[in-house]
Amino acid sequence: MHNNIKSRSGFHYFASGWQLMMLPGIKRYVVLPLLMNILLLGGAFWWLYSRLQSWIPHIMQRVPEWLQWLGYLLWPLSVLAVLLIFSYFFSTIANLLASPFSGLLAEQLEARLTGEEPPDSGVISMLKDTPRILHREWVKLAYYLPRALVLLLLHLIPAFGQTVAPAMWFLFGAWMMSIQYSDYPFDNHKVPFVTMRRALRQHKTQNLQFGIMVYICTVIPIINLVIMPVATCGATAMWVDRYRKDFASADNIR
Repeated sequence: MHNNIKSRSGFHYFASGWQLMMLPGIKRYVVLPLLMNILLLGGAFWWLYSRLQSWIPHIMQRVPEWLQWLGYLLWPLSVLAVLLIFSYFFSTIANLLASPFSGLLAEQLEARLTGEEPPDSGVISMLKDTPRILHREWVKLAYYLPRALVLLLLHLIPAFGQTVAPAMWFLFGAWMMSIQYSDYPFDNHKVPFVTMRRALRQHKTQNLQFGIMVYICTVIPIINLVIMPVATCGATAMWVDRYRKDFASADNIR
């Protein structure tokens, strides 16, 4: 059984998230993060798609004349670059606002998967945890911003910014998606952010696989509206299988 768990890929946990969020007793914890994601991400992407036609020509003007013949290839790459950057940006805001509810979802699902008694899930308990949860989101943001800024500046380099930079951003975004959603169960046990990153790197391939699937879905209309609870559930299942035995006793670590 243990070997079977070790062989599970990040794709497996992503697929599991779709099933887990529909479990009886879990669905009610999906509603609030789902609604927040629909309102924010849905509105943001409607605005983004309405602006793409005016933005892309400006981006293409930065391509050197000697590469203009590659326009048929650079145009879709430029569109993809904009979608990848903005999908992660809007997703980050949605996750920040919904983080207390996503943490609650991860907490309840973990109890369900382990057969343990669910912790107190009342409004008062969640409100007490909200300052700590929001502080953790700012810690993640501090990790993300300087790296994102460097990658965004790379997009300004002619040719490189329309070819290599989008691929680098995609891999970075996938890694950040894994960090974002894995952090909910880790933070529920008060595992420090640095310790969590170190643990995720030990299974970097699986976490990148998971993050890639989540990131792709944030760009796809309709699917991106439901991806938040799906990813939270999938990451929680991965936590239970791979990390919980090492960190479940870390609740007193600050």
